[in-house]
Amino acid sequence: MTSCTAPKTADSPTASPNPTPEEARRTLTFPPAPPTAPLSVSPTSPVDPNTSAIVQKYLSQISAQGYPQTVQGIWMQSGNTLLAQNQGTIPLSAASLTKVATSLAALQTFGIDHRFETVIGTNGTIKDGVLNGDLILQGNGNPLFVWEEAIAVANALSQLGIKKVTGNLIVSGRFFMNFNPELDASGELFKQALNASTWTGEVAEQYATLPAGTPKPQIAIAGNVKVAANPSIAQTLIRHRSLPLPELLKKMNRYSNNAMAEMVALAVGGAKVVALKSAQAAGVPQQEVILVNGSGLSPENRISPRAVCAMFLAIEQYLKPSQMTVGDIFAIVGEDAGILDQRKLPKGLVTKSGSLNEVSALAGALPTSQKGVVWFVVMNGGGANLEGFRAGQESLVNTFANQWGAVSAVPAQLAANRDRASLKSLIEKAN
Repeated sequence: MTSCTAPKTADSPTASPNPTPEEARRTLTFPPAPPTAPLSVSPTSPVDPNTSAIVQKYLSQISAQGYPQTVQGIWMQSGNTLLAQNQGTIPLSAASLTKVATSLAALQTFGIDHRFETVIGTNGTIKDGVLNGDLILQGNGNPLFVWEEAIAVANALSQLGIKKVTGNLIVSGRFFMNFNPELDASGELFKQALNASTWTGEVAEQYATLPAGTPKPQIAIAGNVKVAANPSIAQTLIRHRSLPLPELLKKMNRYSNNAMAEMVALAVGGAKVVALKSAQAAGVPQQEVILVNGSGLSPENRISPRAVCAMFLAIEQYLKPSQMTVGDIFAIVGEDAGILDQRKLPKGLVTKSGSLNEVSALAGALPTSQKGVVWFVVMNGGGANLEGFRAGQESLVNTFANQWGAVSAVPAQLAANRDRASLKSLIEKAN
């Protein structure tokens, strides 16, 4: 489910994966300028004494264990009130909190309704169930093209009357199947999905999750898998459109899928573009967001606690006109299965976690009855203490949930839009 290797492509993406700052600025689409008012409060604002005292006790406990306070980041705010902070504007190792930046940059770049399109076509003709020519697949960055999607596409091709392909399967563009970054390997997987007689146990297992009666495709390709930069399609057969972007991001964040995050970041333009766009959209100085990848699989990825908080607020601001919340992008504790299942966190918390080597982080929105939604960021580092850091984060967040009053239901400000629960990927037969 994860990968630390950036996906390779057969053709050049629309933006360089590692653009210069000037190239990155030319790709900015949303917003054209930083927010007119800061999304996070000023770091020089007075803090809440009671909250700050609890945070200081927490930091002292960590320091007593040998982990310096200078590498522990805290930012907590409710509305326009700064509750507590430590190293708030200092970029710290972010681990998978990087995915917050990637999510924001993707939303700003593509919009709520964006679906990644995979085109299937041919340079030949179809007659009596035989496609005389090559079957051509052009990818465009779908980060969730898995067995189920491939089987659906294969069945759509079968409905066009195709039973055999005399030529090759040609793959191009940004096509990643089952999170595989290698274009040729992804092509081999797709070829296997086309023909049930070649399925392994893994494919059969995923097929079993599909609705009863789903056909098993039987499309045999006589040739091999070939990679091409710009193959010529004479006839488009199928257009496969992914889930909408918010649904893709939710799956990415719930399971902290590194491979998906790298694909989304690549589609945006690469790590430097993600850093530039997310900092601009959050209204924080660029030097507070330093990224070398889109997933967080590097200690060189550094984001300040204030910037992480501002990114959550920017995502909230961007989603609100579409009757969506951060709960449509990140896991809601108690409602969404994922990597947080074993964490002892308050129900209703909307959050993203991160872990890497000696780094652990937790950030998001805590709903309370007394202070409303409290936005928080906790970033820990300084040594190999992941379980200890996680336990401390859980204790801190639960302390505040108990002090400010736990909520009985997720408030509207954080609840996911249930109308989107039925959204699926789409297949359009162009023939």
